Amino acid sequence: MMNPRSIVSIVDDDESVRESLPDLLKEFGFASRAFSSAEEFLASDGISRTQCLILDVAMPGMGGPELQQVLKRRKITIPIIFITARRDEMVGSRLIEHGAIACLIKPFSDTALLEALNSALHDK
Repeated sequence: MMNPRSIVSIVDDDESVRESLPDLLKEFGFASRAFSSAEEFLASDGISRTQCLILDVAMPGMGGPELQQVLKRRKITIPIIFITARRDEMVGSRLIEHGAIACLIKPFSDTALLEALNSALHDK
């Protein structure tokens, strides 16, 4: 299980996602922190404590794939689970090719998220 100081960070511009996912993660036994943008996440002190990142693909400003590239350039390795409302198989496969653990289509099941989290945290 995760170190108690570790968190699952959620980066999504959709307020309903930022409100509901932390509750679900708490039910799964994870601590979490939500951010409304990639820029907010990058400016936070949460990067070093983030054990896994749940990241929206399309957001105003910097999108999820761009944040993934910034983290790579900074040599920060955090397992990423992308979430998206767009049903584009090519985007999902490309994100996984670039190192993402999974790309879940909203609305995704609790089980799919838990499986992706377990994969992200146990494959480290």
